[in-house]
Formats: sequence, C-alpha cells, structure tokens
Amino acid sequence: MKPQFEKIEPGFGSSFRLIHHTEPDSCWVYWHYHPEYEIVYIPRGNGKRHIGHHVSTYSDGELVFLGPNLPHLNFGHGVVGDFEEIVVQLREDFLGKDFLQRPEMEAIRRLFDRAHQGMSFNGETKRQVGRQVAALVTLPPFERLLALLNIFQQLAVSSDYEILNAESISLDLNGREQERINRIYGFVETNYAQPVDIQQVASLASMTVPAFCRYFKKMTQMTFTDFVNEFRIAQARKLLTGDRSIGDVCYESGFNNLSHFNKVFKQRTGQTPGMYRRALAV
Repeated sequence: MKPQFEKIEPGFGSSFRLIHHTEPDSCWVYWHYHPEYEIVYIPRGNGKRHIGHHVSTYSDGELVFLGPNLPHLNFGHGVVGDFEEIVVQLREDFLGKDFLQRPEMEAIRRLFDRAHQGMSFNGETKRQVGRQVAALVTLPPFERLLALLNIFQQLAVSSDYEILNAESISLDLNGREQERINRIYGFVETNYAQPVDIQQVASLASMTVPAFCRYFKKMTQMTFTDFVNEFRIAQARKLLTGDRSIGDVCYESGFNNLSHFNKVFKQRTGQTPGMYRRALAV
C-alpha cells in the first residue's frame, strides 16, 4: 500500500509533472492527498469519483481539476477493460511566486480558487479541453507549457462545470495519522478475502471500536463496512474478467453469501455480476 500522502516531484526539465497511465494498477494510490493542483483526464469509460465529501459516478470519460490537499481516490482503481489517464500535477507557484497575481492571470487565479472544492467539467469543455490535455504528452517542453496555460484559460472561462464540494476541503495529516490510515488500508488489502474483525482493525489503530468507527468515517467520509465492501467489489470486478464462476468470484472477493454479494454488487455498479460480465463480452 502506497503512503496516503503522495510526494510529487516535477518531471526532469519541467516545472510540472505530466503522467500518462494506460494500466489502472500503475496509478494505484488509494485514498490520498498532495499539495499540488491536479488535472485528471480520462478519455473514455465509466467509473466512480470520490473527491472530498463528494461521491458519484462518471460516464463517457472524466475531466476534473482538483485543488491542493483535497483528498480523493484514484480514478483507475477497479476499472476493467481499456484504461487511459492523463494527469497534470503542479504547485500554485510552478511559474514563480507572484505569477498568478499578474493582471493577465485573473481568470486563471479564480479558477485555482474554485479548484479547492473540486471541479468536474462536462460537455464540449470536457471533449475539447480533454483532447488538448491528452496532446500534452506529445509536445516538447516549451510548447507543452504554452498549451497548459491555454488549457487553464479555457477552463477558467468555461461555465460547463460542476463544483463537487459545498466548501473547501483540505487534508493535511501529520506523520502519525498517515501511518495509522496506512495500517488500516494495508490490513484490508491483505485480509479482504477473509472475515474482517473490526475489533482487530480498531486495535491496529490503538482505538476502541466506537472511537475507530467515528475516526474512520471522519477521515474517509464512508463507514468502515462500506470501505471493505467497496474494496471487495473492486476485486470482484477484476475477477469477473476471467473464467471463474460467479460463485467463486463471490467467495474469493471476501463475500460469504451469494445473495448478499449480488445485492452489494448491484448497489455499487448498477448491475448484477452476471449483467456486468455479459456487458464486458459485448
């Protein structure tokens, strides 16, 4: 399990970091945060977004702009089939301490302020700007920087967006809290296929069970049971791409009752396991 705090360094010879993922597991950082702003573009497909207090699904790809220290799940976890993600990460002062204070940057400065709540772009903005984000990976450094500034300007003047959180959210955990959350996530990752004893997990966090339940909900905006089920369903979706029976997938992903597995799977994905598998074959 990677650390909850994600340390980010700019690319060599660049003032920001640009990443092109083509495998979901290559970007596996679960519930995490970092002090950089972040653009995430997914050209196609459906998935789930969990950004701050906001939980919803996206379809036909995704284009979001997130502010610093805004906790979020990665966008590739649990995705099956074709996957592509382009990520741009940068500090507010990536072009100098006072760069955003220049008169020409007023619209972009307001954009950066809105990003503290998380922004999801739709319609033509998602399609047109998304293509420009994807094209960044093919450009030389100087042209890439100019293109990025143009992307920010287009996002800044667009009205085709949704604010994902009602208020700014900033998570800045100390080292002790990072270690505690990582122990919990690591335990679930290792033991999800077995019955998870919440008393044992609470002990890992040096808490009583009631205190642990309150703590986990506060830190992740979901109950521990929901988190375990979310993790198990992600594993089940991966297993359903193979030739195991649905019964085997149920038990191997940690559920001990087929009826309950079907119910939870449909709640999380909108489909039964059988429907999900048939859709993959189309």
